[in-house]
Amino acid sequence: MDQPTEQPEVTPRRGRWRPGPTLREGGSLTRRMIGIASLWIAVLLVIGGLALDRVLTQAIVRNFDAQLEYALTAMIASAEIGPDGEVRFVRPLGDQRFLEPYSGFYWQISLPDQDPLPSRSLWDRRLPVGERHSDAEIHRYDSDGFDDEPLRIIERDARLPDAEEPARFQVASSREGVESQIAALRRTLVRSFLLLALGLIAMAALQATFGLWPLRRVRDAIADVRAGRESRVDETLPREIEPLVAELNDLLAHNERQAEEARRHAGNLAHALKTPLTVLQNEAAAKSEDLPATVMREIRVMRRQVDHQLARARAIGRRGAGYSRAAVWPSLTAVERAVGRLHPEATIDIAGNRGVEVQVERQDLDEMLGNLIENAAKYGGGRVFVTVERKDGFAEIVIEDDGPGIPAADRDTIFGRGARLDTEKPGTGLGLAIVRDVAEIYGGTVSLEQSEDLGGLLVRLMLPAAG
Repeated sequence: MDQPTEQPEVTPRRGRWRPGPTLREGGSLTRRMIGIASLWIAVLLVIGGLALDRVLTQAIVRNFDAQLEYALTAMIASAEIGPDGEVRFVRPLGDQRFLEPYSGFYWQISLPDQDPLPSRSLWDRRLPVGERHSDAEIHRYDSDGFDDEPLRIIERDARLPDAEEPARFQVASSREGVESQIAALRRTLVRSFLLLALGLIAMAALQATFGLWPLRRVRDAIADVRAGRESRVDETLPREIEPLVAELNDLLAHNERQAEEARRHAGNLAHALKTPLTVLQNEAAAKSEDLPATVMREIRVMRRQVDHQLARARAIGRRGAGYSRAAVWPSLTAVERAVGRLHPEATIDIAGNRGVEVQVERQDLDEMLGNLIENAAKYGGGRVFVTVERKDGFAEIVIEDDGPGIPAADRDTIFGRGARLDTEKPGTGLGLAIVRDVAEIYGGTVSLEQSEDLGGLLVRLMLPAAG
């Protein structure tokens, strides 16, 4: 059995960033624009050339037919029936080509039951005669009756005075002259349109190259940002590209804010863990008798701090991942059931608009509402009233309790990490801090007021409404 061949490990080399194969699949925008313009130019020129060729060719043929019609009209006007019943001309036709054998210009008169009367130029040849016409109109057609000479024939049936049957009058001319004119015309058209196409394509290439030149400047500016030489794209660019540059600068600013938030959160977490670790170190060094209790207490503090920072990190990650949407009423009912089991002595009432939705992840919404309603049930007097309304593009969630409330002087400091006014009940004082941080990440606010109905604390949570 063959052993599998081990593949050597490929170590990526450091160096300048290059676009991968997936970024090259789109091809060049310049080439795409030139290709589309070239195709459109070719289609228009082909259609225009065919139309112009048709118009000019028909004009040449009409002019050629007009000369034959003139000769046909003159022949009919000069013809009569002689005493012997044959057709003769009262005056000779003016064109000398009718007298030169095989000159390429012919006439012929045909009567029923008689031999055709040909021009001298026909010599020993005769024009083909088809069926009789049912009208007196002029008929035009091409004929290959002569093997070595294609003809253009114009004919008409006319009844001469004293004639019993109408005679067929025909004038024919070689098509070689008119076909050579048409061939020369088409050669000129093809050459002219080819030159025109090359000129238009060259102009389209110049337009695409210079029109997209600002994008190359944007590319160079982005390379400067990536290399650390610049922090923003500050190029002066056309109005059409300004929105793209503005969005790009906003994205750079957003990434900087996220990086700064990450650094600040890491610093906050390190600062929050430093004190418990110091306490543990001191207790361990002093070989304190209540060391186990101290360890458990400080571990709970550190865990709450870690949970706080993880909640912020999750909210920031979900905010940047895409559009979030959550219904407020199902979240409130779920939190009400959970808090009711923890604090069965508290009565929680919910009222308001059941259809309000917010631009917040459901998990983050549950965490904010859970902290606020649990605090109201824990520190209140037993009654909690929650209302939900939609106001000015925001969902307003108001949580009221009948507890002692919070003095106005302490309402700003209570949002700090670890801030607690009631130290007799268990907790770390991080609930309101988490709610404030998560709400601000989604563009919302949290404010504390005095409840007019219940007399306790009123928490007003404002979150961006969805839809």
